[in-house]
Amino acid sequence: MSLSSERISSTRNAVVITRSDFLDDRLGRTFVDVLENPEQPFDEVLDFFNDADRQRRMEDAEIHHDRAALSGVVRELESQPAVDRFFASMDARRAKRLRQAIGVLVRLIMERRGWRKTGKKGSLGVRTTAANSTTSPGAYHNTGGLAFWFLRAERYERIEGMPFRSVKERAEESRETITR
Repeated sequence: MSLSSERISSTRNAVVITRSDFLDDRLGRTFVDVLENPEQPFDEVLDFFNDADRQRRMEDAEIHHDRAALSGVVRELESQPAVDRFFASMDARRAKRLRQAIGVLVRLIMERRGWRKTGKKGSLGVRTTAANSTTSPGAYHNTGGLAFWFLRAERYERIEGMPFRSVKERAEESRETITR
């Protein structure tokens, strides 16, 4: 079975992450405050990410667009009324906690789908200038880029290897060929 057909067959079913799965994770359990706060739309976020098509788009963002997995669904996530309303109405610290919890959730999904963290972050937006330590609701948003509320997201690579070389790798190879 080729890598592409293997990838397609592995993406038909969604990885389902429950609250319990999230809390069983070493980092997930540090976000009990997010899960227990009824103002936080964490259940809506779980429902959003427990979708096979969205998970496929997260993989496609890494494979075909060389962007962070979250970039494949971030606009749709931010358009969810409960999520947008929360980020627009909460102080920066509480909004940051939900963004971080979403990062943990994305990691759990990607790892269960055969990916690992690269240790690098990909840009999702250009942050507006807000006074340091402001607590004004919705003060920390972006003025440009792909996302309105998210600034950066973790990058992932397939454990079995990526099907395409990055532009950076190809450029380095091209320079080596020219200098020989």
